[in-house]
Amino acid sequence: MRSINRTGLVSGTGLVITGLTATLVALVFPVWSYADRSGTGLDTLNAQTVSTQFGPLSALDREFITKVRLAGLWELPAGQQAQERGTTQAVRTAGEHLIEGHTFLDARVRNVAARLGLELPNQPNPQQQQWLATLSAAHGTDYDQKFANILRKAHGKVFSVVAQVRANTRNSLVRDLADDANTTVLDHIKVLEATGYVDFDALAQDAATASPPPLTNSPAPPGPTQSPGSPIPVTPSSGYPLPPAASRAKPSSTP
Repeated sequence: MRSINRTGLVSGTGLVITGLTATLVALVFPVWSYADRSGTGLDTLNAQTVSTQFGPLSALDREFITKVRLAGLWELPAGQQAQERGTTQAVRTAGEHLIEGHTFLDARVRNVAARLGLELPNQPNPQQQQWLATLSAAHGTDYDQKFANILRKAHGKVFSVVAQVRANTRNSLVRDLADDANTTVLDHIKVLEATGYVDFDALAQDAATASPPPLTNSPAPPGPTQSPGSPIPVTPSSGYPLPPAASRAKPSSTP
């Protein structure tokens, strides 16, 4: 009886120790895992943010600046083309708004990038070049429809990015640029819709099935950078010049 009781006592003690150990591990593991865990949203924000005299500059801020420049590199030629190929006054008016809006925004983004020491692209990305090629191959009413829908779809996606940047940026230059971009993009959305060619059902279906867009490579953080080369012509750049090449201004001591 004594050996049985002693065995039972030992077994019971072992169970208690095991239970206490498991409880301790359960309590300690979450603290350890969260204390050492990396890759959270806040960690990413801190790791990809650099300090400037205008406030912190995040990776999203830099991506936004790049996207504004890219938009002008293909929408300016598209607007000039629409003024010549559009079969209705509404399409030609939309082209005129694209030219005016992105001429203004391109000057603004070049100034902002120069003050922040960022490099800017000088040619549209592959997707934008494909859009320009599609427009160049179209004629008549088919051109009007493709112009209105391709540009409207692109502006709708940019509109949400502008809102996100405006709501969250801590950089005063980026905040002001987002204000200008918001006004310009909304104007372009309205004039494109005024053509009467926008397929709203297709836009809704695309939004419902679209996967998250790939990130645009952000430009280098503030610091010494080499001036980019001359713009590289793309279709339909012949007869439709791109905006001036991006260049850096001399650093300013005051905002």
